[in-house]
Amino acid sequence: MIEFVLDGRSKVNTYVQLVQQVKQALRVGLLAPGDQLPKVRDVAQSLAINPNTVLKAYRELEIEGLVEGRPGLGTFVRRTLAGDSLPHQAELRDDLVAWLARAQAAGLSHEDITALVETTIRATLPAGPPQQSVHR
Repeated sequence: MIEFVLDGRSKVNTYVQLVQQVKQALRVGLLAPGDQLPKVRDVAQSLAINPNTVLKAYRELEIEGLVEGRPGLGTFVRRTLAGDSLPHQAELRDDLVAWLARAQAAGLSHEDITALVETTIRATLPAGPPQQSVHR
């Protein structure tokens, strides 16, 4: 099951952070069709946020066709975002964990690592389809 974490310093809305975390979990195979998302009440209590914020995130995921709410039962994953690369992700993740340990040993902070990764992605990888931004 997914465990949500909020970045209080982020300028990204809380509900968007929740949506992004579910999508990331779907991409890396941590969530699969049929899996249940945590109950709205449990997420709200553990993160000390308004339940309506969690509902908004779950509603957004439902609009995108990724999850479905089942009255009285909860919210369940309908489809995955994991692609053909999923079988290769475990080995790549192991490499990344080792790289992160080296970066930390070299004295890079979390922010330094994030900046290095993001700037390298922008400079190295071809631009993909435009990111959709949802503001409601």
